[in-house]
Amino acid sequence: MDYLSLIKKPIESELNDFISLFNQSLTHEDGLLGSALAHIRQRGGKRMRPMLILLTARNYGVVSDVTLHGAVGLELLHTASLVHDDVVDESSERRGQASVNATYDNKVAVLVGDYILSTALLNVSFTGHQDIIQNLAELGRTLSNGEILQLTNIQNQEISEDVYYQVIRQKTAALFESCSAVGALSVGATSEQVEQAKKFGQNIGIIFQIRDDIFDYYDSKEIGKPTGNDMAEGKLTLPVIYALNKYPLESMVTLAKKVKSGTVNTDEIAVLVEFAKTSGGIEYAEQRMNYFADEARKYIDAYVTDDSLKAAFNAYLEFVIQRNN
Repeated sequence: MDYLSLIKKPIESELNDFISLFNQSLTHEDGLLGSALAHIRQRGGKRMRPMLILLTARNYGVVSDVTLHGAVGLELLHTASLVHDDVVDESSERRGQASVNATYDNKVAVLVGDYILSTALLNVSFTGHQDIIQNLAELGRTLSNGEILQLTNIQNQEISEDVYYQVIRQKTAALFESCSAVGALSVGATSEQVEQAKKFGQNIGIIFQIRDDIFDYYDSKEIGKPTGNDMAEGKLTLPVIYALNKYPLESMVTLAKKVKSGTVNTDEIAVLVEFAKTSGGIEYAEQRMNYFADEARKYIDAYVTDDSLKAAFNAYLEFVIQRNN
């Protein structure tokens, strides 16, 4: 099924307005900066976060300039964080395309990320909406804190599912939660409606990250990262965390500690990946996705009444669950 078309159907005009404003914000006449921004614009992406903002706004009112500038501000904040993350992680690729730091260098990437972050703040200021400004300022802090927590967790010898959720709630889930909040706030939704929307966004974000983590157990050029890349970076994700807690074999726990200490090799990562698969780690992660999906459906059933919007929200949820890149 073509979920993306269903998602876009009730917000097609508004999404085009967003894309135009976003591209305009990521354009500069200066040679090096202009070139780096054009490189980032080429990624495009599926616009999952802006689409959630627009759908939520439509569910509670009419999309306005406040909505669009809030959406651009949030997407630019996210874009800046990705540029900086690639520097921190020393990543050469971002979704199959060369990263900014690989194309230019770390200095350029950090400065371009700073420029994009400043442009995000400028767009947020154009909303003139104190609650949206505060929400996105808090989001920036939460994302940074999530990254630091993840780095701290690498040093932590405990293999904890609770800590895993703590990290992803402050990283991926916080972004989607903020999307729902910005969309609702931009059209004057009540505080109760905003909270309900935020919970939906959080559930979407958790599903999104679990699906992303499952990808790491399979080799795919579409995804743009090799199998076990998370482990190579010192991260243990849900499938292997489950397997290690369910079947704490000494040899596997030893390998997991090598992951956290950064001394694991490619062959050892392959052993852990296979252990996670044969121990039911993938199935468990999918069960957890389905739990959060059921929670998300409760929101759609209770609070989305327009038929085309209900179809779009359901398509959005299914796309996040079933996506393959």
